[in-house]
Amino acid sequence: MPHFPTPDQIGGVLFGSAYGDALAAPTEFMRSPAHIRQSFAPDGPTDIHAGRVTDDTQMMLAVARALLGTPEQTPAALEPALRAEFILWLHDPENNRAPGHTCLTACRNLQRGGAWQAATVAQSKGCGANMRVQPLGLIADDLTRAGVAQLQAALTHGHPTALAAADLTAQAIWLLVSGTAPQELTQALTAYAQAQRQIYRADWLGDLWQHFGASDPQQYISEGWDECLGVLARLDAALRTGVPADADPCDLTGEGWIAEEALATGLLCFLLTPTDPVEALRRAAVTKGDSDSLACLAGAFAGAHLGLSAFPAEWKGHIEYAGELERIAKAFEGALK
Repeated sequence: MPHFPTPDQIGGVLFGSAYGDALAAPTEFMRSPAHIRQSFAPDGPTDIHAGRVTDDTQMMLAVARALLGTPEQTPAALEPALRAEFILWLHDPENNRAPGHTCLTACRNLQRGGAWQAATVAQSKGCGANMRVQPLGLIADDLTRAGVAQLQAALTHGHPTALAAADLTAQAIWLLVSGTAPQELTQALTAYAQAQRQIYRADWLGDLWQHFGASDPQQYISEGWDECLGVLARLDAALRTGVPADADPCDLTGEGWIAEEALATGLLCFLLTPTDPVEALRRAAVTKGDSDSLACLAGAFAGAHLGLSAFPAEWKGHIEYAGELERIAKAFEGALK
């Protein structure tokens, strides 16, 4: 029998992502951890303040709406649903939160119509590919979860590492909601990546490999998995060696502006304190990197593992889009039964 996430885990993934986004948003463009600590004394932000989120949460909600609005989870059904949601986001008056250039460019291209493989930014592996994939980690079917995760990334970010990192992010969430212990997560993700190295999901990706300029589909997809395996090895080494309390996680696994580093550093922030979600978000915020995306992912991992109830209860009333997050969480509860 497949495992189904509990309501607390579903809420934890969705709200946890938004909480991380809001808590670390004020530090996204602050490049000095010392300055961040000084600005948010004594040791960095530990509250979501007004609860204002960024494009990370907006696009996560877009992915969730596309999935919930498409009962038949096939490439033919989900591609137009995702395209429509991304175009709506492109024109949303609230899309004023420093959105990524790649996402904006690709969404404009998608709006023009035609094959999505020609619309994506083929050489981009920015973290926009996996800062929004969290709801897909709640899908129980392994093939569907991987296929949708890679497709939603590929619509805007055509580099194979973007696809692999998004797939791994969804897989990490699924493993955690399924009961994988945090200390076993890196090994499990490494094994998953090794098993996927030569698997090109043509039913989901079509001829994307040709638009990228690869010599064949396997050469294309293996490049992405190999880069992710490299950063997972760095993550494992950091955890084995130990990370000082005042260290910047970005110095160990990357600043998070690109997809594989966002995955690894978001995971590192979570795995340093897997029973303390607020501390995980604070660690992501006090970095020189893409702090809101790192904390967004760390919040999803913490929420998958600990549930929504592990976060401060008062945050739920302060977070932006609280009503939609609650509605989507309830819809997932019904859809996953």
